[in-house]
Amino acid sequence: MKEIEVVIDTEEIAEFFYNELVRRGFVPTEREIEEIADIMFDYLIEKCIIDEEIIDE
Repeated sequence: MKEIEVVIDTEEIAEFFYNELVRRGFVPTEREIEEIADIMFDYLIEKCIIDEEIIDE
């Protein structure tokens, strides 16, 4: 199987979840969205969908 490089940013995840939750009638706080994004990132790592790699900017 071919390996590809994908960059996943928790801020992008947070924005996605915020927009989706608002669209569905929820009003999450910034803190709640950050936690959801972190949980989602951890889930992707746990399921070996992604590998965590820290990138210096």
